[in-house]
Order: sequence, then C-alpha cells, then structure tokens
Amino acid sequence: MLGKLDTSSRIFVYEVSGLKQNDQSDKNTYPVRLSGSVFIKVPYSRMNEEMQRITRQGGTILSIKSVG
Repeated sequence: MLGKLDTSSRIFVYEVSGLKQNDQSDKNTYPVRLSGSVFIKVPYSRMNEEMQRITRQGGTILSIKSVG
C-alpha cells in the first residue's frame, strides 16, 4: 500500500541563468555570474518563494530536478 509522500524533506535543484548581481543577491551564500548557469538547492516548501526571487533578480529557470 502506498502512503502519502513526505514532501517536507524533498529537495529540488534549480538550474538558473541570467541572474544579475544586486543588493538582494549579495546576501546569497553562493556567487552570481553574469554568464552560465547557477544551480540552487531548494526544499519543496520554498519552491514558490524561490521562483519568485529568481524572477525578481532577472533570472530564468532552465530546469528543475528532484534530488534523492
């Protein structure tokens, strides 16, 4: 019998391009490059919030993959 998936511990990796360095991105724990892709680990519970933050910074989400 299949149970409910435990979404609280699921982690996703966003591949993002086009992020721009600004005051908000200076607070990140990872560097932002003008070219290439950045990979950001996001817990399931913060996926929507992270998508909005990436959009505000001018980024484009290229892919989202589940980890584990």
